[in-house]
Amino acid sequence: MSQPLIGISTYLESAVHWGVWQQPAALLPAGYHRLVQRAGGLAAMLPPDDAPASAASVVSRLDALVIAGGPDVEPVRYGADPHERTGPPARERDAWELALIEAALAVGLPLLGICRGMQLLNVARGGTLVQHLEGHVGPPGVFGRHEVEPVPGTLLARIAPEAVSVPTYHHQAVDRLGEGLVVSARATEDGTVEAVEMPGGAGFVLGVQWHPEADSGEDVRVMRALVEAAAAARD
Repeated sequence: MSQPLIGISTYLESAVHWGVWQQPAALLPAGYHRLVQRAGGLAAMLPPDDAPASAASVVSRLDALVIAGGPDVEPVRYGADPHERTGPPARERDAWELALIEAALAVGLPLLGICRGMQLLNVARGGTLVQHLEGHVGPPGVFGRHEVEPVPGTLLARIAPEAVSVPTYHHQAVDRLGEGLVVSARATEDGTVEAVEMPGGAGFVLGVQWHPEADSGEDVRVMRALVEAAAAARD
């Protein structure tokens, strides 16, 4: 049996310096593809496309999709004015990743959103975001940790049934829940929504606010569940 092909969305940076070169680049922290590989999948990077309409064609070639973490979602996407602490927009990523999410949902492709990816999933379903909260980051460029508790009876609770300490780096979170989504984990300390999913025959659709690709404990359960769902759906 061949390994499932897992597409991962990427950053698009206007100026990246390596060696003697300084050029625009599509890039992704290595933790993402390594986590996919440890979980038994093949990883493919999906840089933003100038024609978001091509998302359906991309999705048709994948066995599952991961929407990676990254910059803040532009508030106009959910009808809000920018908070003073909201970061600069990444409009190409917003357009491309929302198109990927819609295409994946339309055909029932297994889907995992990580941090920004969870927030975009919520926005794609008509939800809104808290634009700034405290206590969910470490120092600049360093992941913090806090405990999350799964909601009994959810997909996430079947994957990881116990409260667990997770790597986290975010200042935005789900506010109003999008249509068809349910909360499947909350932060133990303050109740922040830490995972959402779409039950009711939608297949594997899960978003987590933390960063499993940065877990030094190498907890691959969430990604392994995605890879297994991809293999089952394909076969």
